[in-house]
Parts: sequence; structure tokens; C-alpha cells
Amino acid sequence: MDRHGFLRQLHKVYRPRNYLEIGVNDGRSLRLSRVPTVAIDPAFKVTSEVSCDVHLVKATSDSFFERKDPLLHLRNGRNPFRALARRDPLNLFGGEPRLDMSFIDGMHLFEFALRDFMNVEKHSRWSSVIVLDDMLPRNVDEAARDRHTSMWTGDVFRVVQVLRRYRPDLVVVELDTKPTGVVAVFGADPANTVLKDNYDKIIGEFRADDPQDVPEEVLQRKNAIPGETLLGADFWPALIRARNLRRPRSAFTPIRRRIEAVVG
Repeated sequence: MDRHGFLRQLHKVYRPRNYLEIGVNDGRSLRLSRVPTVAIDPAFKVTSEVSCDVHLVKATSDSFFERKDPLLHLRNGRNPFRALARRDPLNLFGGEPRLDMSFIDGMHLFEFALRDFMNVEKHSRWSSVIVLDDMLPRNVDEAARDRHTSMWTGDVFRVVQVLRRYRPDLVVVELDTKPTGVVAVFGADPANTVLKDNYDKIIGEFRADDPQDVPEEVLQRKNAIPGETLLGADFWPALIRARNLRRPRSAFTPIRRRIEAVVG
């Protein structure tokens, strides 16, 4: 399964009510959305037909999230009928937008990808799904910070190392998708400030000059599962129901166990 095939099926399985994408490029992943969407890229060149209500932002993700109300496009108060269409009557007349599903495929440097995750998490719920692309380089050259290959992941694989060390409250699932793997993150906590509080320390510890020291388990995808395995798991209806009913974070505990059982 390639990354676009995974995203296509994830939209069908999880049925997000809104979607955010960092790194639009030619729009091949953006065209999969059918819900209100925010898409960010400083140099997009969309050549694919888009079939969603989209706010296409020509800016860096850092500058976008510095805006006073970056997710204004997703605010239900702009169009109350949108809330009804998404079966979200509890938020009929506005309120702070929260992201259901996000796809991070921006600048392929570790510190940028980490900031993108931090910014997305601040606007998510525990029931949200955050996907990061290009997380499983196939060789050291693809993982270089200084690009010199046609296929390039950069050193964003280090985000997984950071999340597993500093954020054990999250469930981080590596997926063996073509060509360079994705990671799905569950259990986002917008109130958690651990990454922000330790950002300088994290960068000092994890950012390294080329050539990158890529762990063998990353190169061999030893911890990755097929995308089809995650998509076919039995926890999705419970996650969707908890999301739609806005159940408290305590509801994540049994769902977490079911996700971890899939990963093995």
C-alpha cells in the first residue's frame, strides 16, 4: 500500500469531519478530502482536481499557526449548516475548531516536523488522528538533512524517537507504506506542554550533522505494520463514537489498549 492509498482508506474508515494538510505540493493527497479542509504550503502547485471546501494557504506552517485564528475556515459559526452536515450539533454556533485528521508532509527537517506536530496537536483532541509522512527512510542517503537524492525523507524519522521518549502518553504507530513510510499518532493532548518546555533540549540532543545515524530497525522497518492491518482493526467505530460524542480523555484508555494490541 502506498501513502496515498493509505490516506484514501483512512478517510473512508475514520470519516473525519475536517482535515488539515501541511505540504500540499501538487495536491495528490489534498484531492482525497471531502470535508472542510485547511491546506498549507509556501509554494504549492496544485494540478489535481480538488473536491472539498478548502482554505489553501500560501505560507509556511510556522507563520500559519502564529495567526490569531488559524482555523477560522473550520469554525462552525461561519456556516451553522456545516455543523449539521457533520453531525456536530454540540458545536452548532461556533466554538474553538478542533482537527479530526491531519497529515504532516512539510519541510523534511526534524525540527520543522516536530514543530508541525506540536502546532497540530494544540488544535486536536485525544480522538484525533495525526499522520506524518516520510518517517521510514530506506537508506542513510535518503535521511540526509542536505538533500542529494531524488527521493528524500530528511531526518524527520527522529520525531518518532522524541515522541516515544518524551510523550509515552501517545500511541505512535509506524506503517510500512510505499515508498518511505508513514506514522499515525493517537491520543493527542492539546494541554500537554512537555515538547514545548523541552524543545531546546530536544533539538540539541537529536539534531545531528550528516551522515545521519539511522537506527537499523528504522531502515529495516522492524517496528512497522502494514497499513491494511491498522485500517482493518476493530477500534475505529469506538474511536469515531467517542469523537462524535466528545467523550473525556479517560475514554482513550480502552481504545489505546485495542490500538496497541494491533501493533503487537
